[in-house]
Formats: sequence, C-alpha cells, structure tokens
Amino acid sequence: MQTNQIIQSLIDNQIVSINLEKPFRYASGILSPIYTDFRLTISIPSLRDMIADGLAENIKKNYPDATVIGGVATAGIPHAAWVAERLDLPLIYVRAKPKDHGAGKQIEGRITKDDKVVLIDDLISTGGSVLGAVKAVRNEGVNVIGVASVFTYGLPDADKNFADADTKLVPLLSYADLIAQGHKENKFSDEQYSRLSTWHKAPWDWTKREEANAK
Repeated sequence: MQTNQIIQSLIDNQIVSINLEKPFRYASGILSPIYTDFRLTISIPSLRDMIADGLAENIKKNYPDATVIGGVATAGIPHAAWVAERLDLPLIYVRAKPKDHGAGKQIEGRITKDDKVVLIDDLISTGGSVLGAVKAVRNEGVNVIGVASVFTYGLPDADKNFADADTKLVPLLSYADLIAQGHKENKFSDEQYSRLSTWHKAPWDWTKREEANAK
C-alpha cells in the first residue's frame, strides 16, 4: 500500500497542514496542530487513485464478505464510487437526512436485506455523520459490516462512538501515521513530535496547555 506516497501528496497539495506555532481553532473551540481539507483530494487524479486503491485493498482484507459499497454524503460519495468500480460491487449513497419530497428516500441505490454493506467517508473526527448513515441503513434491516475512511484523527470520542454503535472502523490513514512519518523524515524534532503525539489522545487538555503557554 502506498501510504507514504499518499501522506506526502496530502502535504504537498496542502490538503493536510501541521502547525505547532499557530494551532488551528476548530468550531468546537479545540485548538489543533492539524488542519485538513480532504474534499480537495477529488481534484487530484494521482492522489485519488492511490486513495481508491488503498481503500479497495483495505476492504478486501478487512471486509471480504462485502456485497455493497456505500458513500456517506457528501464527501464519501466520490471515494465510494471509485472503490465500488475497483471491486466490481454495487454502489449506494446515504443522505444526511431523508429527502423532503418524492419518496422521501435517505438511501439512494438498490440494496436488499441479504446485503453486507461497507460505508465509506473521507474524514473521521467524532464519527457522527458516518454513524448516522450506519443507523439509517440498519433501520432498513440491512447489515452494515463496517466503515472505511480515508483518514481519522484517532480521537477518543470517535473510539467510544464506534464502540457504542458496535461498528468496526478501518481507516486508510491516521493522524498518528502522519506525524510518525514526519518525525521519521526529520520534519519534527523529538520535542515537537512529543507535543504532537499528545493532541489526539486528549485534545481539550492539549488546548488548555497551549493556551496557558501562550500567555
């Protein structure tokens, strides 16, 4: 799997940025050393091909019984389409909420109660959106055997939410992978790597420390 090349392309194309000196403020109020915009990946053919190949490989390895690939609206849909093509499997996509007109569908495409669905999203923070899609598919009486993602921050809230939903998550890349590669390539000092490593384990504590240090 070309994970190192994918990470390098994410950095080169400014899809992922790391900044310890000027951390990014999320809408939740958390300070973070990482900023991501994974929607940009769909505009870079070489990168999106590597991602699709990696996701397809992960699904074949971890979900060999999958019969349908599903995309989570909106960012997961293009990745799911490319993966479904590689695996020669049917494609569905799941809206954030049911349509307010017509048949009021939330799930587009054809599935049956005998199917085993893998849902794909681009980015996992707390997992709320993709787990909402998991619930929507399961409410139709269809088996969701797991989730695949391009990237996860590896936050404790996500771990808890996936466990509570009894749903397996297989990410292609993680925040830990990203900073480990940067450290290996001497882009971060040992001290910087140590600071970066603590963020995703306890982001609110990290925020408090950074705010205190900035005073």
